[in-house]
Amino acid sequence: MARTKSMPDETVLEAALAIIQQQGPEGLTFESLGRASGLAGSTLVQRFGSKAALKQAALLHAWDGLDARTATLAAAVPKNPAGAIALLVGLSDYGEIDAYAEGLLILREDLRDPQLRARGAKWKAELAGILDACFAETPHAPADIGLLMAAQWQGSLLWWSFDPQGSVTQHVQHSLVRFVAVLLAAEPGSSR
Repeated sequence: MARTKSMPDETVLEAALAIIQQQGPEGLTFESLGRASGLAGSTLVQRFGSKAALKQAALLHAWDGLDARTATLAAAVPKNPAGAIALLVGLSDYGEIDAYAEGLLILREDLRDPQLRARGAKWKAELAGILDACFAETPHAPADIGLLMAAQWQGSLLWWSFDPQGSVTQHVQHSLVRFVAVLLAAEPGSSR
């Protein structure tokens, strides 16, 4: 009797994510994952149950990876405004415009699924808290600087995507340096 091939779920989900990143969410099927992983489609169906459950598991695994990457970067940067900028620049390495655009298809899947959307909301709160801590010793920093900075970061990514001149990381760094300089130069309570 032939021995069945086994593979940890983490390895299978990494293969599933690679398919999603290369072919978009609709490219992930039990057949395509079977080819990529070497596992039989029936084995994958037994593990994940349905295509929707497989896609959700793969995207939850991606959130786990983003959580880990965020924690690693947060531990490595200084707890000051420059560290906040370095953290967000480190999270911005999407590659070229085509890779970023494909990532938006993944974001669409996150927004459609309540469990994935909840993971995004949790990450937002954690990221804002990490960024807030980078400004804890900065005079006149708004109480919600982390969320403001995260919003500026996401906006800079989007604006770069419309006119992707230079690298995304250079664009993000330039945008965030300017944002922090303007924000911290403003007088408390001023509307400038």
